[in-house]
Amino acid sequence: MSGSGPSMASLEPGLTGSLNRGQTDPSNIPDPPHHPVPHAQTYLDELISIPKGSTPGFSFRKLWAFTGPGFLMSIAYLDPGNVESDLQCGAVAGFKLLWVLLWATVLGLLCQRLAIRLGVVTGKDLAEICYLYYPRVPRVLLWLMMEIAIIGSDMQEVIGTAIAFSLLSAGRIPLWGGVLITIIDTLFFLFLDKYGLRKLEAFFGLLITIMALTFGYEYVVVRPAQTEVLKGIFLPYCPGCGREELLQAVGIVGAIIMPHNIFLHSSLVKTRAIDRSKKEEVKEANMYFLTESCLALFVSFLINLFVMAVFGEAFYHQRNEDVHNKCVNSSVSRYASIFPINNETVSVDIYQGGVILGCYFGAAALYIWAVGILAAGQSSTMTGTYAGQFVMEGFLQLRWSRFNRVLFTRSLAILPTLFVAAFRDVSQLTGMNDLLNVLQSILLPFAVLPVLTFTSLRPLMHDFANGLLGQVLMSLITGLVCAINVYFVVDFLPTLRGLGYLIPLGLLLVAYVAFVIYLLWTCSIAHGARFLARGRYNRFSFDVTVDGPGVAGPQ
Repeated sequence: MSGSGPSMASLEPGLTGSLNRGQTDPSNIPDPPHHPVPHAQTYLDELISIPKGSTPGFSFRKLWAFTGPGFLMSIAYLDPGNVESDLQCGAVAGFKLLWVLLWATVLGLLCQRLAIRLGVVTGKDLAEICYLYYPRVPRVLLWLMMEIAIIGSDMQEVIGTAIAFSLLSAGRIPLWGGVLITIIDTLFFLFLDKYGLRKLEAFFGLLITIMALTFGYEYVVVRPAQTEVLKGIFLPYCPGCGREELLQAVGIVGAIIMPHNIFLHSSLVKTRAIDRSKKEEVKEANMYFLTESCLALFVSFLINLFVMAVFGEAFYHQRNEDVHNKCVNSSVSRYASIFPINNETVSVDIYQGGVILGCYFGAAALYIWAVGILAAGQSSTMTGTYAGQFVMEGFLQLRWSRFNRVLFTRSLAILPTLFVAAFRDVSQLTGMNDLLNVLQSILLPFAVLPVLTFTSLRPLMHDFANGLLGQVLMSLITGLVCAINVYFVVDFLPTLRGLGYLIPLGLLLVAYVAFVIYLLWTCSIAHGARFLARGRYNRFSFDVTVDGPGVAGPQ
């Protein structure tokens, strides 16, 4: 950086600029005071030690020690919003979009890989790195975007749990009652949290196992045509597809990749004791965490595949009248009235999906489906709570107790959901799920762009910075996400009537585009376009750290 540029003293208090590769004279850089965050008990206070291998090469003992964060991360790929997107996609397009599910999961893995690398190499999560590099206004805006994503995800958990209780009780528990019951699961979560990190990770593994068994049971009962399933997975084409199928395809991407999950994963990898002063240990940790994430996302892909294939086989282009007649003559005939007697294609959601399974394959299929939805919903609340805690600590340097964090997130999630459940029907409640999936897609650039920015920043990542191929791939993913969001906007705007909607939405759209352009600008600086750097943004030429390298732990 030239002498005419701003000095590092212009950086915000609490930052220390450590130069890389002799870019300027370190003697000119003052040491600003540190402002440590008050210590509080959090998930990251427990570190898992890694066994030392006696022989070089792959070790299953080490893989087991690193196993946990990836499966916690994969929960976001299995929440009720994903399940609803899967079954709608199967009912609308059959097996034609299974390949979209596969590649959306691969795209998600690439994003999670960057989150892993950032957390392992720097010892800080994405929110903490954002705090160090971005000025106050952008980082507060990023925090708000992630809070909205977390609250939206928690609303999906509330919706899924309420519907599951309604199905399991044969309608005796009203939807609003199921929403209120979700208050109890937060207390259960706080109780479980006291038993330590590995037991918590084991509980998440149990929930994933329940989902695999329940949705796998539906797959076995329905028996989709295996040849057609394989063709749908590996042949990327969609014959005869139109606007409705295209909407389902872009909806899959929005449902699969959740923005706050990238922040969450970069924090979870800090729970393993890694000596970051040793390059080999960092490289090994990256490899084992990525291996575990591949296994976790493969399991999540299979579970999503089960759901999509079941509805693609049994309910593709089914008519309301056919479903109604089938339900009337089944053991769950009390649900027949929810399907109108007409020739329109049946519209399914996680509630109607369970009912249809019960009508065609017996009451056991309905109840097993409900258990799977309940497991999907319960898992989401825990990952959402941790994600909320990490982004608040990272962006705002503010620590709350877990109880306060759960109370804050769940209160904001329950109030609108309870209102809809009390005064509307279940279709309105599941309609909220669709809207929340779109919301997650719209917020995705606010996670993908920062993680791409900082993992490409060589002064921060050193030898672990993204290579040219990684930068190109992630840039294409970012472009795809932005294109999907543009499509959503273009498709949605014509449905609005009157300036009362168009003007405020237009202002929001302008602000949204401006913020995305800002993040693209800082990302370009990190990728080497130093001529774009002005003022405080020259910090993107430096490794800005709070603490030196050392063993992973709470910062």
